[in-house]
Amino acid sequence: MAEIAPVLPQGAGYGVVVGIGFFFALLMSFISYIQNRYTQYSTKTSEEFNTASRSVKPGLIASGVVSAWTWAATLLQSSTVAYEYGIAGPFWVRFSTPVTKAYAAGATVQIFMFSVLACKVKQNAPYCHTFLEIIYHRYGTVTHLIFVFFALLTNILVASQLLLGGSAVVTALTGINVYAAVFLIPLGVCVYVVLGGLRATFLCDYSHTVIMLIIILYFMFSVYSTNDLIGSPSAMFDLLQTAAMKRPIDGNQDGSYLTMKSNYALIFGVIQLCSGLGTVFLDQGYWQRAIASRPTTAVRAYIMGGLAWFAIPFGFATTLGLAAVALTDSPTFPTYPNPMTSSQVSAGLSAPFAAAALLGKGGAVALLLTLFMAVTSSASSELIAVSSILTFDIYKTYIKPSATPEQLIFVSHAMICIFGLVMAMFACIWNAIGIDLGWLFLTMGLLIGGAVFPAAFAVTWKGQTRLGAISGAIGGLCAGITAWLVEAKVYYGELSIATTGGSYPTLAGNMAAVTTGLILSVAVSYTKPDDFDWSITRAINAPVSAHSVIVVEAEAKNAADKCHNLPTIKTEEMEDAAFIEDPKKLKSAFVVAILASVVLSFIMDFLIPIPMFLSHYVFSHKFFTAWVVISFIWVFGSLTLCGLLPIIETRRFFKQLFVAIFLSGKKG
Repeated sequence: MAEIAPVLPQGAGYGVVVGIGFFFALLMSFISYIQNRYTQYSTKTSEEFNTASRSVKPGLIASGVVSAWTWAATLLQSSTVAYEYGIAGPFWVRFSTPVTKAYAAGATVQIFMFSVLACKVKQNAPYCHTFLEIIYHRYGTVTHLIFVFFALLTNILVASQLLLGGSAVVTALTGINVYAAVFLIPLGVCVYVVLGGLRATFLCDYSHTVIMLIIILYFMFSVYSTNDLIGSPSAMFDLLQTAAMKRPIDGNQDGSYLTMKSNYALIFGVIQLCSGLGTVFLDQGYWQRAIASRPTTAVRAYIMGGLAWFAIPFGFATTLGLAAVALTDSPTFPTYPNPMTSSQVSAGLSAPFAAAALLGKGGAVALLLTLFMAVTSSASSELIAVSSILTFDIYKTYIKPSATPEQLIFVSHAMICIFGLVMAMFACIWNAIGIDLGWLFLTMGLLIGGAVFPAAFAVTWKGQTRLGAISGAIGGLCAGITAWLVEAKVYYGELSIATTGGSYPTLAGNMAAVTTGLILSVAVSYTKPDDFDWSITRAINAPVSAHSVIVVEAEAKNAADKCHNLPTIKTEEMEDAAFIEDPKKLKSAFVVAILASVVLSFIMDFLIPIPMFLSHYVFSHKFFTAWVVISFIWVFGSLTLCGLLPIIETRRFFKQLFVAIFLSGKKG
């Protein structure tokens, strides 16, 4: 990479990292002021700060899920494997290094599966703040601390990866110091999360997701309709065929870029399925979105979020990943007349180089902005998630059980700032010792995979025992590490960063961790099954009566009214926030979650790709054109769902808000 000069000046890098970050911080400050002054929801209360008063509608939840699951690697590494493996990459691949890949369809499955947990947490622990509170009240202190370890390990690894990938590309595009980028990227995020809490992350998630999808469409229209270098699906098809003749892909049918018959992509899809389960099931950020949603809409939100998220790596990589292949021999490509080096590929630079080749500095700026949106929105999710764990599962559980709401808010704010520093420090450590994004992601799966099913069973299966949960988590960790290191030693003959990041060692480690955790948890629990009474977890943080669910928020409203003597709106969400459970609706939602997760997972991971894989089909000109059209439709659908649906859902709230502001202005 040393021979490639940065496309943009350093000022552009600092402008994006610092300027845009603090723009959103100021915006959130204004939104929090309006919220506190004119609504019942005060960011100064613990319930609102950590759970958004459990009143968020499905459209905004879906947008938040899309944003939280859109990492830097979602954009960069999906394009990398499109560059390396062709059309299979955008469909299958989500993360990669030269020898480690995973895929978008596999990453979508976890979101579909999590819809089941989202429903169950509403059924069996409707007032909890974290999934770890369920662990504590069901299994006790020892099990709780074990799962706190796995949850924090997940968040630390995920958050540091965000900064590791984001800072590397910002540095490559602008030349700013990588360690400066690592510490500056989360700075503005910490500010706006402290100001607005979980609802702030939802609002910023919404804006970031909309911006990303619009820029993706900008690239798609440029590549497939207007740009002189490509300009149509037909031209892309011809360029990919030419590229296959010059640089055929090992493991692909006929060496083609236009086939789903890609051996390596299929292997690494299994890795993503295993490792991705941990990054969703053990990340408090996803549980927090389920907790923040209304009871009967949580399932719908996660199904919509999974479908909408798939459009991002699919559309982005079908465009810039394939454009990097098509333009490698163009004089506008930054590495011309040579193809990208292995280090450039592993750094995720195929998309940045393609954007620069297509649109010059304007393309690089658009890509940098997209990347920043992805990194900061995911980072905000991690910050509020870890803050909730440290506040409710450490501070309130073990240090000060009688903590007041004011003390909980103070601790939440402090933990956000502390974790912002911790995630930056870990990213610096990984960068200093030479560990890249793909290696870290795939080893993370074997470290946390054992706890996946025990955590899921804690809220879904009353028969799981304490010993079953512990043995599954710890046994899975030991099995994953053992299989990983043994396979690396046997297959490559040595243990190093390169060999332990190989395809077969990481595959062995991930599968061993997840399957061992599942087998041990079930086997140990079935020796003497528990018969857990869900009323215990349903009582966690339960209000005295159904009509006093959000007592703290009501008190905050009264205080605000006395202080400002202004009209305060009663939001539509507030009317629905009393969690009076409807067992029939919740059971129906659970059935929908099961059916949707099974059917959609089958379609995405088997019905569509496997027949094309087994038939060794190479895309025809018409089929490729249809494939591109489908990617456009999917991205437009995602933009409609994530951009328009939240506005439609909250139109009554905004009408009331404008009336309240207008009346207060007249009174003033």
